[in-house]
Order: sequence, then structure tokens, then C-alpha cells
Amino acid sequence: MDKNTWVGFLLIAAIIVGFTMLNRPSKEQLAERQRVQDSINLARMTQLEAQRISDSIQMTLEAAEESIAVEREETKPEEEWVTLENAHLRLTLSSYGGVIQRAELPEYHASGDTINPLCLFRANEASFGFTLITINNRILQTSNLYFTPVESKEPNKAILRLPTSDENAWLDFVYELSDSYMVHLSLVPHNMQNVLAQNMNSLELQWRQLIPQQEQGRKFEERYAQLQYMLSGGEMEKLSESKDDDAKESARVRWIGYKDQFFSTVLIADDAFSSSQFSSRVQNRYSGYIKEYATHTSVPFDITGKTITGMRWYMGPNHYHTLKAYDDGVAKEDRLYLNKLVPLGWKIVSWINTALVIPMFDLFTSWGLHIGIVILLMTLVIKLIILPFVFVSYKSSAKMRVLKPQIDEINAKYPADKMQERQAATMQLYQQAGVSPMSGCLPMLFQFPVLMAMFWFLPTAIELRGKSLWWAEDLSTYDAVFHWGFNIPLLGDHLSLFCLLMTICNIGYTYITMQSQATDPNMKFMKYMMYAMPLMFLFIFNDYAAGLSYYYLLSLFITILQTMIFRWSLDDEKMLKEMEENKKKRAGKPKTGFMARLEQMQREQQRMARENAKANMRR
Repeated sequence: MDKNTWVGFLLIAAIIVGFTMLNRPSKEQLAERQRVQDSINLARMTQLEAQRISDSIQMTLEAAEESIAVEREETKPEEEWVTLENAHLRLTLSSYGGVIQRAELPEYHASGDTINPLCLFRANEASFGFTLITINNRILQTSNLYFTPVESKEPNKAILRLPTSDENAWLDFVYELSDSYMVHLSLVPHNMQNVLAQNMNSLELQWRQLIPQQEQGRKFEERYAQLQYMLSGGEMEKLSESKDDDAKESARVRWIGYKDQFFSTVLIADDAFSSSQFSSRVQNRYSGYIKEYATHTSVPFDITGKTITGMRWYMGPNHYHTLKAYDDGVAKEDRLYLNKLVPLGWKIVSWINTALVIPMFDLFTSWGLHIGIVILLMTLVIKLIILPFVFVSYKSSAKMRVLKPQIDEINAKYPADKMQERQAATMQLYQQAGVSPMSGCLPMLFQFPVLMAMFWFLPTAIELRGKSLWWAEDLSTYDAVFHWGFNIPLLGDHLSLFCLLMTICNIGYTYITMQSQATDPNMKFMKYMMYAMPLMFLFIFNDYAAGLSYYYLLSLFITILQTMIFRWSLDDEKMLKEMEENKKKRAGKPKTGFMARLEQMQREQQRMARENAKANMRR
């Protein structure tokens, strides 16, 4: 490096040293900086200490809460149970929630269980409670509170008392079990105006219940499991039995029924329920339950206790006479009509059931006969009642069969393109021979309501439940003789023997009927359809009650015997001779009645057809 370079470096170093000397802090500045740094360090230490103290306090609080929780657990009242029982119903009441925790029917058993009484619901399958609002606006649910059992001197009466912070104020749940399937609940407040909100004039009620599967045939049981309720005016409303359903009801509700195929739990208001919401949920087939029902409604409530809030539960079988008995001696406007829980069919079918079928069933069962004999006697009586109609129908079919050769001549004379002329000639033949095509159809219309009455009655008759007949252990459900472990569409996983025998008998009856009727060779498809119908019944009735299939089997067998007797008693040649004489007597006489109106209609149709044809030709 040369001289100039060294001089440059020295000047730069002098500048840096000089600048550093000039900007060096004074003693006062150094002291201030040290003071600020000490303050920062102190603040950091204080913050760390505060965090440590906070953590310590939090740990102490958590420990205290755990200690309080343990203490509460140790001091929590023990759950107590009270039992109310008569010959028909056994109830277990719990002090936790003050509710019925278990309801059993000693006279019945679930399917497959011959030891334990049938249980409508258990503790984990139902919940029931009211919403209370305290004077300081706290909201409490009675289902989460502990009651204290109070000794009662009256038999079949239990008092569960809800204590309050005021030792002079409490709410009593008073249960009274009658000598049947009915239990009454009264809500009796004592000085509760000092505890509850003054504007409480009603109580919200929540009721939920799972319906356990009680019968062998789940699919059939689901058809009858349904939430039903009756309005104060007497109208019955229902939720869907086949799918999830909800309903809101602004009208006053008299009672709410959680219904199974043969048993129900019904909540009945002494006054009425209002602002009600209902829900029904179908349960998984492997859950052991059929449906889950829920209700949210309200009932009137007087916190002073001057007016007692009351309601009743019916917990028992869907037995027509048992349910109807609750209306005996009761004014019409106060009747419950619980018997409507038993499905008896449409109006005319229901009338036949109540006027004929049920009284007849009661009469025969009162004789102490086996249920199989009872159904046989009912079948015979019904067959005797409809015998005149069946005979008229068969005789009409026989006359038309005898006239078949003459009808074939008419068909040959008038080709298919002259259908109106063919029909007119056929109707004229019937009228002259004294044969009415409607005489074979009308008798069947009279038989149909009776057949439908039995169709509705037998599957819902609880008297058939558990009754055996030959291989069928329970006539209220299917009598499976074959199980194949997998589901076949429409048929299921089994084959019922009574249903199979009914199908075979029905095919035999169809064959006999087809042999005795005049059939058109060109209508072979209809012939095959006649045989297909009995096979369809095999799929339809395979899941139905064995008692119903047994009835139809008897009915078909008796019908076959009747047909054979009719065939033996009626002479085709004699009938033909009588019809030929009728033709001679009526020849030249004006037609009257249905045949005359029918012929007039045909002539009018022919006239209109000719006019339309002329109009088309002009165009």
C-alpha cells in the first residue's frame, strides 16, 4: 500500500474514534438505562409470580370442586321404591323423579317367556316429568329431582313428596291404584305459591316411552303399534304405523295412547291436555323395540292447591270389553271410548264386529270350549247366515253355464265388430230365460263385509294370544313349520302351515268353480289369473295370525262342501227346461225392470254411434 492509502485508513479510524467518544452516554444516562432494565426485570418476575399464584388458585378450586362433588355424591339421597299391586297390574314407583318406573301385567307373558310377567316398560325405557319454574326463575325438571315416600294408611295408595327449601312447602305426587288396570295420579301442591313463579297456571309435561317387542311376528306387530290420541270432541287421530311421523295439535286432547298390538299405555287427563306435540319413531328390527313414542304437552295447574291437577293411566290389554267397561254408567259427554284402541275395521265392518262377531265369540267362549272349536262354530254360523246369498250366486252361475250353447250361437251370429248387437242379443236371451247377471254378483257383495269383519277381528283378538291348536302354539301369530334363515321378498323367512293349507284348499275351490262355470275358450288368461289369486294369498297371509288362516281354511272347506251339495241338488236339464218355458211365457211381452233399462241404454248407444258415423262421413 502507498502513503495515501495509509493516510486514508488513519483518517477513517480517527473519525470513528471521535464519533464514538462524542456519542458515549454520560454517567446519568447509564444510570437511567440500568434503572429501566431493572424495572423490566422486576415486572417480568412479578408477572411470573402472578401466573404461579393463579395456577395455584385454579388447582385449589378444582380440588375443592372435586371435594364438593364427592361430598354431594356421598350426601345424595338414596333411590327408594314403592310397589302398588292388584290382581291385574303391578307398579314400581321410584323416588327419583316420583314416577312409575316399571309396569307389569301378571296375567300375561311376552312371547317365548312363560315365567316372567309381561312388562310394558322398565326404568330405562320410559321417562315422565313436569317442568317447574321457581320464584327466582330457575327451571327444574321433576324427572331429575328426588322425592320422599310418605307412608299412606290407605291400601294401594302411594305418596311421593317433593321437598323444597321452605320446610312448609312441598309438592305431592299421589298415586292410587284401582281394582283394574287404571292408576290415578294427583299433583297436590302445599304452600307452593311461596316457591314457584306466581304466573304458573300450567305445567309442561314430557312423556317418552319405548315399546318393546312382545310378539313373535315383528312385522305383523308393527302394523298395529301406533300412537293414537282422542280430542275432547271425540275424534280419533293417529300417527303413521309404518314410518316416522310427527303431529302438532292445538285442540284439547282427552287422552294419549301408546299402543302395541295387544297392549297399551294410555294417559288420560281429568281435564284436558293442550298445545300438544307428538312423535313416533320406528326402531331398528334388531333393537328389541317396535316404536319410540314421545309427547310434549301441558296441563292446567293451580299453585295454591285449590284445584288439583289429575290424570289417569290405563296400562293393560287391548281387550274390547275391558276398555268399553270404563264407559259403563258414564254420561255420553264424559265417555273415554278407549275401546277404539281395538281396530275393528271400517264403519260397516266395525258394526258387524260389534253387533255379530264379538257377541257370538263371547257366547261360545263362555261355554268353556277350546278356541279351535269356537272358531269352527263361528264359521258354521256365518256360513248359515250367508247361505241363501251363496245359493243364489251359484244358481245364477249354473243357469249361465246351461245357456252357454245358446250364447255361443249368438257370438257366432254376431262377429266381434258388432259387439253392441251381440250384447243386445245376449241380454235379450237372459231376460227371456229369467237370468240376471247381477244375481251372481250381488250375493258376493253381501258376503264381503262379513268376511272383512273376521279379517279385522281375529288378528286383534287378545283371546287368541297364547292359545294353541295342533301344531300352532299361538293362534295370534304365524304358525311357522319351515324356517330358512334368510328373507324372501314378500314371503319372509318362514312358511306357515295353516296358510299353506288354506292356499291349497283355495286352489281346489277355484278348480271346482271353474269346472262349473261357462268360460270363453278365448279367455285363457283369465283362467290362469283365477289360479294365480290363491297363490297371492299365500304371500299375503304368511305373516298373519294362524287363527285367521285357520278360519279361512274352514270357510273354504265348508264352501267346497256347499258347492258339491248345490251341484248335486240342481239338475241342468231341469233348469234348461224351466228357462225355455220362461222364454215362451215372456215372448212378446214388454221388457221391464233392469233388463228394460239396459236394453234402452244399448239402443241409445247404437243411435248415437250411427249419428256419429254419419257426421264423420259428411266431413
